[in-house]
Amino acid sequence: MDLNFDIKARIDEAVRKLQQDPALLKEFQSDPVKALEKITGMDLPEEKLQPLVAGIKTKLGAAQLGDALDGLKKLF
Repeated sequence: MDLNFDIKARIDEAVRKLQQDPALLKEFQSDPVKALEKITGMDLPEEKLQPLVAGIKTKLGAAQLGDALDGLKKLF
């Protein structure tokens, strides 16, 4: 397996898929490594996938914060 891949592109791809599929997002929240393996097709040891999991969680959190701020803007 080629381990030389663009991590940012993988994170962006995974976040996009998670945002489009609520069931997959729920699976990611309960077992991020298993869900990430399903999304990317990569079957790697957990410690190899943890940097991707961390990046995805960060990006998802930022997206949710942005959505919340947009909702607040509508109140004013």
